[in-house]
Amino acid sequence: MSRKSVLALACLSGVGYLALAVIASHAHVFSFEHGARAVVAAARNPFLDRPMQAASVLGDEWGLVPLILIGTAALWTRHRRWASALPLIMLGTGALQWLAKWSVDRPRPNLLPLGFPSGHVLSVVVLFGLAAYWLCRARAERAARGLGVGVGAGLIAFVAWSRLYHEAHWFLDVVGGLLLGVTYLLLLIWAGETVEARARRRRALSS
Repeated sequence: MSRKSVLALACLSGVGYLALAVIASHAHVFSFEHGARAVVAAARNPFLDRPMQAASVLGDEWGLVPLILIGTAALWTRHRRWASALPLIMLGTGALQWLAKWSVDRPRPNLLPLGFPSGHVLSVVVLFGLAAYWLCRARAERAARGLGVGVGAGLIAFVAWSRLYHEAHWFLDVVGGLLLGVTYLLLLIWAGETVEARARRRRALSS
């Protein structure tokens, strides 16, 4: 995919997020969100409590910090620039989520504040999305790339479901986290690809 396409998708996702944020900040909870909550409640089971708790941990600091350290170590030998940037990228993700939450200030289903967007979903979209991007760039077999992308998408869905399961978010909160995460992720990829393209041009001109 070209850099222009990546930037266009980022803009499209960003516009979608902004529209959803305006709706979430001015509207009450929609009837379909109550319906989604009822569906999740019907699926609640004691055997799922521990897996859902583990999924939620992936999106908070207890899960993210070890994953960031592992990602930085794995990237260090082949993509040192990305490895150095990864902790800063995730710090930026945290700052972005709190800015977004304070600007909308939508109550959660459990009546706690700052529900929109889901910070857990935003964080895992950025982290696992970057992991899928690096895997696709690596000279790995197509099956390995497909498996990695599928696992990343599955983990994102698992975390999103866990936030609904624990009544920490409404459905639109989860969608908002997904859209904002995709926007930030694509802008990061576009910026990284642009920097690398300029570096290649400078090397070509100097050789």
